[in-house]
Amino acid sequence: MSFDEIEQQLESINATIKSIDSDTSRAVEITGHLQRIGEDVLIQWITARNIEPTTGKREGFRLLALHRQACKGEPSFNACRETCRELCYYHNLVASDPHHPEISKRLMLATLVAKHLFLFVSGKMQVENLGEFCCSSRPVRSADTDVSEVPVPD
Repeated sequence: MSFDEIEQQLESINATIKSIDSDTSRAVEITGHLQRIGEDVLIQWITARNIEPTTGKREGFRLLALHRQACKGEPSFNACRETCRELCYYHNLVASDPHHPEISKRLMLATLVAKHLFLFVSGKMQVENLGEFCCSSRPVRSADTDVSEVPVPD
């Protein structure tokens, strides 16, 4: 699936969620679809690197196995590890109680997480250094850097 198709599917899911309050029967189906979108995003990254995507699972999720595979040789790709784990969390959360009163909110948050993964990976394919500078930035962790020289936000 191309990135354009993935983006269209995310928009379609958003529209579906807006009407979910009256019928929660599709909630688990939607999170399963979001999982597959996350997998497709990572497959785009892996295949672009001329690697055969794994069919295995990690902690019960193919998404986590694909993320592990995508990180090999690309340390900055770890930046989206928690995003993948959060998508799995929302899948489990919705599956455990698909009729929860806040199911729409949970589905919207899961969709935002899937979109975040999509934006990170598609951006990373355009800008190689994306993900290298964040709260765990190398200058902050580096032993040869004087922490007092690191700018602190106001």
